[in-house]
Amino acid sequence: MNFVLADKVAPYAWFPEGASSFAPQVDNLFTAILWICILFFVPIVILMGYFMWAFRERPGYRGSPEALHNTPLEITWTVIPTAIAVWVFWEGAMGYLDMARIPKGTVDVNVTAMKWKWAFKYENGGENGFEKIGKTELPVLVLPVDRDVKLIMRSDDVLHSFYVPAFRAKRDVVPGRYNYMWFRPTKLGTFDIFCTEYCGDNHSQMIAKVKVVTEAEYQQALAKAIEEPEDPLERGKLLYKRLGCSTCHYAGEDGANGPGPSYNGSWGKQVSLENGQEVAFDENYVRESILNPAAKARKGYGSASPMNSYAGRVKDEQIDALITFIKSLESAPPKAK
Repeated sequence: MNFVLADKVAPYAWFPEGASSFAPQVDNLFTAILWICILFFVPIVILMGYFMWAFRERPGYRGSPEALHNTPLEITWTVIPTAIAVWVFWEGAMGYLDMARIPKGTVDVNVTAMKWKWAFKYENGGENGFEKIGKTELPVLVLPVDRDVKLIMRSDDVLHSFYVPAFRAKRDVVPGRYNYMWFRPTKLGTFDIFCTEYCGDNHSQMIAKVKVVTEAEYQQALAKAIEEPEDPLERGKLLYKRLGCSTCHYAGEDGANGPGPSYNGSWGKQVSLENGQEVAFDENYVRESILNPAAKARKGYGSASPMNSYAGRVKDEQIDALITFIKSLESAPPKAK
């Protein structure tokens, strides 16, 4: 996979710009290990070449049969590398613990990975927007600068891995459990997000952006994230997902059945209830089902886990928008359980 680096780079061309509190420690340790390797590798190779030439087999030459021994030299090449290895381990362990210990008072964001995209949901229930990046519209995670951020991550399908090169932060996103990651963005700007665990055909296209903004801009982004579209149909689509309706009532997916009845192709028709009666699938039925789900359970779903009531949680205009969206499914083929 070819990583597209951020516009600004660190002094080392292969590093993207460091933009989190972790970057200095990671970069400094990497640089130190690199120079340690160079300072050991170059003299060793030179000496190895010299010894190969100086002690090569040649006519009349006879080496000593005794094993040579130099105690000070052996102590030196044992103690110094050991001390360096212990120091590298210590620095690495301290850096890892800093990344693992999540501080209190963080800005929490839920991250969902799925083939092949990222979805972000903020503390106030708002969801990430999309921005035009080049020719592609990508999901953008907006975060405040100089604030500790905690990501609560899960996968809807297979193993993924969330990676922000500029933050020097990476963590696997595992199906069936939550994983956590934190960092503190220290620079304003837009940075790359990648999946670094092969997850299928379009793995290389599973990219997004993180946009680090001022606190005021972040608060504006939060307010915008929970805005509902003016268009009733678009608003209904958004609410259908935001309120969790789509989790049980699959819509617009041919052949898909969920824990609850599908609304595809039901509008204006008579539907059978669990008590043996029939009722018109209209505005009144949808409204009652939202506010008092157990009143008229659909046939075949009476034994399912009862749906929670949304009374007091949704406004009348939101119910109207949901009805508009469900009406739009009239032409879709009905789904049998």
